[in-house]
Amino acid sequence: MDQKIINLYDEYTHSKLNRKEFMRKLAIITGSTALALTVLPLLENNYASASSFNDDNVVTEHITYPGADGDVKAVLAKPKDKKNLGCVLVIHENRGLNPHIIDVTKRVAAEGFIALGVDALSPFGGTPSDEDKGRELIGKLDPVKNLQNYLKGLEYLRNRKDGNGKTGCVGFCWGGAMANKLAVNDPKLLAAVAYYGAQPATEDVPKIKASIMLQYGGLDERINAGIPAYEAALKENHIDYKVYIYENVNHAFNNDTSPTRYNETAAKLAWKRTISLFKAKLA
Repeated sequence: MDQKIINLYDEYTHSKLNRKEFMRKLAIITGSTALALTVLPLLENNYASASSFNDDNVVTEHITYPGADGDVKAVLAKPKDKKNLGCVLVIHENRGLNPHIIDVTKRVAAEGFIALGVDALSPFGGTPSDEDKGRELIGKLDPVKNLQNYLKGLEYLRNRKDGNGKTGCVGFCWGGAMANKLAVNDPKLLAAVAYYGAQPATEDVPKIKASIMLQYGGLDERINAGIPAYEAALKENHIDYKVYIYENVNHAFNNDTSPTRYNETAAKLAWKRTISLFKAKLA
């Protein structure tokens, strides 16, 4: 697919570009409204097209825990009959806790961890089925309370009797930015993995105590613009980190429900690296 189309869709999903204007621009690129409507399903997430993850050794449940201003909803996944486990907080994209991120949470659990997929949209009753509505609600979150809800999620994990008190986090897109924020704001965090997430302010980097892993798509110019300053600050402050840039792949390359951007080779390698870090730091 033309990279201009993918870049336009990225702009639409990460800015205030409304759907009408997006479709107008898409029609210009494709040559007609009819062709734009044909291309659109290839751009939008399709949960039916991706194989859902199931493992008989993983149990899942819907839980709540006390947040900054009311209960926070989450999906908890863990290996059956296991204790003394490391814990991983899973942070969704800017659509909310959708089926893809629930699958990611299960995949983390299948690797031997307690995994908690938090629904940032809990203050609005939870993630809606309409992704456009989910993106709209993400923009209405109180940033201070939202951060506190995630910090309280990490505390919830540390206090679980079946856990070992060690915590890490992994986030994607909007969640990748949050993973970086948690590394800045939680000195107890041991590992943070950010997939194509916005970088923190360089003046905040000295606060980081966790090991950092940054996963980027080589074609993701918008997010990648912040890499040099972040990496320089990590080096200057002697923080344990690794940066991986996967050439010729797009933003959201890990999302197998996004057929035009998903890259299986990059996703599998990034996942292997992610789990290796968690096993090294949280076991």
